[in-house]
Amino acid sequence: MKDACPCGLARAFEACCGRYLGTGRPVPDAEALMRSRYTAFVRGDTAHLLATWHPSRRPLALEVDAGTKWLGLEVKRHTPVDADHAEVEFVARSRTQGRGQRLHERSRFVREQGCWFYVDGDILN
Repeated sequence: MKDACPCGLARAFEACCGRYLGTGRPVPDAEALMRSRYTAFVRGDTAHLLATWHPSRRPLALEVDAGTKWLGLEVKRHTPVDADHAEVEFVARSRTQGRGQRLHERSRFVREQGCWFYVDGDILN
């Protein structure tokens, strides 16, 4: 598919995560936010990453490694805890300097004033 979204949903970027990156448009749920954040890492969109990070945990600045090639995202589980809290377990694969990496994380998200934010996560083995 031409200009496929990196998040793995087999949709065109503009019809998928492109609806959220750089638009300020709120995502519908924590899984969509996770996917848009992965896409932002792939595209080097630090503005989206910072804007969707909860202010209580947001770093002042963020740099993405331009040498990292993102290879894929697998969302294993999206668990709504209540109307404003959710967890997303995912595996993101990448390659940096020829070395494969795998990030398996259970991330926590919160919705405030209609917007979902990434709070933090636990690295899983």
